[in-house]
Amino acid sequence: MSILAFQMPEKVVMEKSDDFTGTFEFKPLEKGYGVTIGNALRRILLSSLEGFAITSVRTNSVLHEFSTIEGVIEDMSEIILNLKMVRFKKTSDAIADKITVRVKGQETFSGADIAKFASGFEVLNPDHVIAHLDPSTELEFELTIARGRGYVPADENKPTDQVFGQIAIDAIYTPIKNVKYSIENTRVEQKTDYEKLVIEIQTDGSIHPEEALKGAANILIQHFMLFSDNTMTLEGPRVTEDEPIDEETMQMRKMLKTPLEDMELSVRAKNCLKAADIKTMGELVQLEIADMMKFRNFGKKSLTELENLVEERGLEFGMDLGKYRLEED
Repeated sequence: MSILAFQMPEKVVMEKSDDFTGTFEFKPLEKGYGVTIGNALRRILLSSLEGFAITSVRTNSVLHEFSTIEGVIEDMSEIILNLKMVRFKKTSDAIADKITVRVKGQETFSGADIAKFASGFEVLNPDHVIAHLDPSTELEFELTIARGRGYVPADENKPTDQVFGQIAIDAIYTPIKNVKYSIENTRVEQKTDYEKLVIEIQTDGSIHPEEALKGAANILIQHFMLFSDNTMTLEGPRVTEDEPIDEETMQMRKMLKTPLEDMELSVRAKNCLKAADIKTMGELVQLEIADMMKFRNFGKKSLTELENLVEERGLEFGMDLGKYRLEED
C-alpha cells in the first residue's frame, strides 16, 4: 500500500439489529476519521430524516391551549404534550391526513383510539395515554398528521387556511430517538493506531436502523458531491489588476473617497459620524440605516440630513462598493 493511500473500510458490519435498534461497525479508519464521520452521521440522523407527526389539533370544547375540558383530568396543554409523542408509520402513499377522533365511554384516550381513524398510518405506540377522562365524557378531536423533518415549532405549523379553534403544535418528525457513537483502536497488520467506529441507532420503529443509516449517509454524499463536481462558482465579477477603469468609475471613486469633513453637514451630524469613525462618503453609504440609528446622539434629524446628502449624489445606503476598488490608490 502506498504511504499516501488512505486506509479504507471494506464494508459496514451490522453487529445486531431489529426494528428499533441497530449497532454498526465501520473499520479500519485513519486516526481522527472516527469522530469526523461519526459526528456527521449522528447530526444528520437526529435532524434530517423524514417522519410523521401531529401538527395541529381542534376540538369544539376549547379555543386555545390553556383551556380545560370538563370531565378530563389533563388540561389542553398536557393533552398537546401527549399528542406530540404519538408516533406514526406510513402504510399508504399519503403524505398528510386530517382525521376526526371520537372517544366515548372510556376512562382513557390513547394512541389506539387515533389508530382506529388513521387509515393511512399505523400508530406505533398505541398504549401511549393522551388523557384520562370520566366515562360519561364524550370527546371529539380533529387532528392533522403531516410529513416533515426534524423538529418544527408550532409557529411554523400554522396552516394558511387555519380555522377558528385550530391549535398548531410543535411537531417532532424525526424517527430517531437516540444515536451514540464510540471510537476504539483497531489493528491493521502491525499498526494499532487505526480506529473502529461503532454507531448505535435507536428509532421509533417507523424506519429500520439500517435504512436510517443509509439515508443519513446519502444526504451527506449528496452535499459533498457539490465539492467534487464542476459546480463551484465565484460569485460576483472577476476583476483583474490589469483591467482598465472607465471614466465613470473613476468619478465615482473620487466621490466615494471624499472626506465627510468637506461636506456641508451640521455640527451634530459630523460629530456623530466622527465618533463612529466614519470618515468618507464611501464608508457612509456602506452603512444600513438601522446601524446608524444606533450611533450615540444620532436622531431622525441627522438621519434626514444624511439621506438628503446621499440622494443628491445618486447614492443610497447599504451599497456594495467592491467593483469600485477603493482600496487602490
